[in-house]
Amino acid sequence: MTQREKHPSNVIRFPVEAVSKRGFKRAAPPDKAARTRGARMEREGQMNLFGAPARPRLGEVVPLPLQMSPFEEALLLDEQGDARAVDAYLKAIEEDDCEADAWCNLGVIRSTGGSLEVAFDCFASSLAAEPRHAESHYNIGNLYFEMGDYKLARTHYELAIDVNPEFPSAFFNLGLVTALTEDYASARAALLRYKTLVPGAADKVADELLGYITSAIHLS
Repeated sequence: MTQREKHPSNVIRFPVEAVSKRGFKRAAPPDKAARTRGARMEREGQMNLFGAPARPRLGEVVPLPLQMSPFEEALLLDEQGDARAVDAYLKAIEEDDCEADAWCNLGVIRSTGGSLEVAFDCFASSLAAEPRHAESHYNIGNLYFEMGDYKLARTHYELAIDVNPEFPSAFFNLGLVTALTEDYASARAALLRYKTLVPGAADKVADELLGYITSAIHLS
């Protein structure tokens, strides 16, 4: 009995189909400092409104509430799970403030709410405003993944990676979708890249998937 006969290639020892893909991703503000502005405003400004005002010491710099753009306000509401984020994102779009990011994040809200057709339209609007928007390509890839269209899912994951070569979730999902289509070499490369982007992370699922893919390559 040959090695191939002992381990037939049609035996799936790891349930690839049962592995959950990485979920939808919000778009971040244009700069990292802006991403924390909302939290700093609450900590340094608004929180002071609810306590007894402290008398500043001579020469002390008193923090003032920071002004937020419409998109930053929407993002803060979104991260807090506030339903007003939807209207806030629409306001940001009307005011042309990070339009592509706002459409993307609206799409994430609609996706998690189960309105996939509306979500697709939001991501498409994001890409119309900014064709190389990594998060929207990634999120559309997730929608195609859920529809079972692995070819288009792969295309959009690859586009997301082309825009942002350090997008761990895009590499993980690319590895998963290429494994499902039995392109094991591409799947292995994507997952190995994913692991380099999350150093020190204990990711049992990725390791098990890599083990399955390595075995499949040896048996092919």
